[in-house]
This record gives sequence, C-alpha cells and structure tokens, in this order.
Amino acid sequence: MTSPDQTPSETASFALSGPSRHARDAYLPVRGDLAHIRLAGSVFVPHYAVPMPHRLTGDATLLGAARADAAVLDQVAAGTGFDVLDIAGEWAWGIVGGDGIVGYLPLGLLETI
Repeated sequence: MTSPDQTPSETASFALSGPSRHARDAYLPVRGDLAHIRLAGSVFVPHYAVPMPHRLTGDATLLGAARADAAVLDQVAAGTGFDVLDIAGEWAWGIVGGDGIVGYLPLGLLETI
C-alpha cells in the first residue's frame, strides 16, 4: 500500500524472468552488453549506443560474429548505409540501412558519412 507521499515506482517491485525475445531478433540491435539507444527503456543492458552513420566502400558479407568464419547473415552491396553501434578491432557491429538486419562487417570496408 502506498502512502500519499509515495509514488507507485517507490513501492512497485519487478522481477527479471530471463532474456527478452523479439519475433525479429535479426533486426533487433541488442547484444548482452550493448543496445541501440532507441531501445533504452525496452531492454536492459549495461550500455546504449547512438548509431554512427557509415557507408560500405565495397560489397561485403554481413556476419553473425566478429570473425571471418562466422555464420553468413546477408550480402551487402557497396554504397549501402550501415549504422555502426560498436567497433572492436577490425570489426564493426551495427545495422544495415539503419533499420535492417544486424551483424558484423569488416571495419576496413566502411567510411564515415
């Protein structure tokens, strides 16, 4: 029961019951450690990122992990936009076309726009 000087958020309790799922996971820019800033308030992660717009300088293979032998998710044509959310080593994690499939591309094939 709340007293007149308490807000509902001060008395409510919430439980985490496991990982959140989405019907279009390949299109949901979220990992265990990072998510797109637009998902703040919808998913719980330690960090949120503002996308950095880039463009592919050549044709590329979008991968499911930051390594050359990872699962192939899609083929991406030169000139396509790619919103980078994270850079680690020689790999960029982000979103094709701003709202497309999420995955990893070689950093060397991206230019800032």
